[in-house]
Amino acid sequence: MMIYWLLLALAIAFEITGTLLMKWSGVSGNPLGYFLMLLMIALSYITLSFSIKKIALGVAYAMWEGIGILFITLFSVLLFEESLSLTKLLGLTTLVVGIALIKSGTRAAKRTVEVQHAGV
Repeated sequence: MMIYWLLLALAIAFEITGTLLMKWSGVSGNPLGYFLMLLMIALSYITLSFSIKKIALGVAYAMWEGIGILFITLFSVLLFEESLSLTKLLGLTTLVVGIALIKSGTRAAKRTVEVQHAGV
């Protein structure tokens, strides 16, 4: 099961890298970034598709997008001098709480299903 979480982590890292390369290419004018962006996004979707074999789709997708948004925002502030307002921080905090709720809700639903099967 751990391998699927590692695949999800790779998918997230590829997504973050691809999106940052897109911004870098736009800012620098270097077209190589667009090619590398396409490669990273393709790798992201491929590793995400493997990870959902054992991770619930809703959980995997929420983590993939949510953690991606979190780190893309933070790296955009550090690398591209974009602003980080209190409103953005509140949004990112809400995002993290939402991901945690989706993850914990999936565990609770799984236990309920197991109890129902045990009674049959």
